[in-house]
Amino acid sequence: MTIDTGMIQAKRSIDLNCDFGEGYGAYSFGQDAALLKHVTSVNIACGFHAGDPHTMREAVERAAGAGVAIGAHPGLPDRLGFGRREMAVSPQEVYDLTLYQIGALQAFVQSITGGTLRHVKPHGALYHMAGRNPALAEAFVRAVKSFDARVLIFGQWGSELLTAADKQGMLRVSEVFADRTYQQDGKLTPRDMPGALLTTPDAALAQTLAILTHGKVKTTSGLETTVQGDTVCLHGDGPHAAEFAALLRQGLEGAGVELRPPHAY
Repeated sequence: MTIDTGMIQAKRSIDLNCDFGEGYGAYSFGQDAALLKHVTSVNIACGFHAGDPHTMREAVERAAGAGVAIGAHPGLPDRLGFGRREMAVSPQEVYDLTLYQIGALQAFVQSITGGTLRHVKPHGALYHMAGRNPALAEAFVRAVKSFDARVLIFGQWGSELLTAADKQGMLRVSEVFADRTYQQDGKLTPRDMPGALLTTPDAALAQTLAILTHGKVKTTSGLETTVQGDTVCLHGDGPHAAEFAALLRQGLEGAGVELRPPHAY
């Protein structure tokens, strides 16, 4: 699931994924129903940063009905902070909380579809911590592998998460972002910094097309850096997420890019 950098200009297919099912109890977030018309993969919250048994079941039912690929989106146990605040977790804790969450979601996937999860992508702070810390990345990938060695690992381009997947012989999918800006080192601009988010669909589409056609993205410094990927993430909790998704799909298909989930098995 890696990209031949010499063939980046010939890349004609991509996955469009979004975070999904991130409500809980009486609270509903995101634009799940509208997003399903446009994305090809969903990352379903597993109950720690968001989600609960009811929303997990409902999310799986909706995704299965729409025919999109279903993935797990495990996060840190920090519902108050929506899983976006870092915690001092050990590698063993990362292994345990990851396996616990994907096992819970798989119960619904098995019951509703008779199949299994297609991919696993860490959420929020866990995504970034595992992306830069080799020990946490190793623990996360090991948890997924112990669940099912066929499941895809989603991780940011250039991250330790993808390196850990390679070392453990797991299929992995490099992820880029449609609605987040980049810094010169190829990392995302932190959310607490100005300009972290792209606020118009046109800007998101332009950035995505630049990545797919040139393997480059303009950074917050005004310079370019290399960024390549097999899946494009669109955050489902944004106020204009459905509008972004519709324009992205229309624009990508108009440019001759096929939207489809990455092949696992």
